Amino acid sequence: MLEYISWNPIHKFTLWKNFSIHVYSLMFILSFMIGWCIMKFIYQKENIDKKYLDPLFTYTFLGTFLGARLGQVLFYDFSYFSDHLIEIFLPIKENNQHFLFGFIKGYEFIGYRGLSSHGATIGIIISSYFYARRILKKSFIWLCDRLCIAVSLSAIFIRIGNFFNSEIIGKPCNERLPWAVKFIKMDRNYGEIIPRHPTQIYESISYLIIFLLLYFLYINEKNKMNKGFLSGIFFVCLWSVRFLLEFMKEPQGDEFFSFLFFNTGQCLSIPFIIFGVILLIKDNKIIFSS
Repeated sequence: MLEYISWNPIHKFTLWKNFSIHVYSLMFILSFMIGWCIMKFIYQKENIDKKYLDPLFTYTFLGTFLGARLGQVLFYDFSYFSDHLIEIFLPIKENNQHFLFGFIKGYEFIGYRGLSSHGATIGIIISSYFYARRILKKSFIWLCDRLCIAVSLSAIFIRIGNFFNSEIIGKPCNERLPWAVKFIKMDRNYGEIIPRHPTQIYESISYLIIFLLLYFLYINEKNKMNKGFLSGIFFVCLWSVRFLLEFMKEPQGDEFFSFLFFNTGQCLSIPFIIFGVILLIKDNKIIFSS
């Protein structure tokens, strides 16, 4: 019987000489492609002109990337990035043993790894608000009710990318589980290689369930639901999952703050859960008018 999985996969592909692309970067790109396809389906279903799709992609991409990167810098690794400002927006890392692209000494290309999901959510909310107002000319909450479907599915691929990178790993398993994972690469940072909970996979499965729920409700109950209902379910379910799974994760970098026995990820998840509850119980027309 399988006692655990030993995980030390190839996490990047060399495309040309010293230029390579990481699996995480591929998952990031794939998440946007799939999200775009979902929104295209939704826009076609609701007779929204396809000319609004490209601006949506631009706004959400910039909001996601800038929010996720700044969130990582501010919430998890501020002490490091404050001394490595160039690494905030460029996919490189200081390394005196490497040459970037073969001729720039002192840096190596690592792809974009440090990305905060809380920061990404804040970035998407802000960029979507301006897109809805300036481009689509519809209410912000109308857009959120549809965009949350795409985001819930996209998040699956981000966590798969984390799994390939052996990051955001779980705590040691107290008992033998056949799906427990030995993260050969990352566990060196914790001093020992032992079976751990694959929390990235737990999150991916949870996000898949949330996506299926939102998609089912959208297809079958769209005309019966109040504005904000889908968004409310999305925020409550997704961030509750994140809050609970944080108990099973190892600390992530130099976390900015904590409260009682809650870590940074849990403290940042609470406002999103509250926001979701408000959407479900309040009169949305008062909060988000068109």
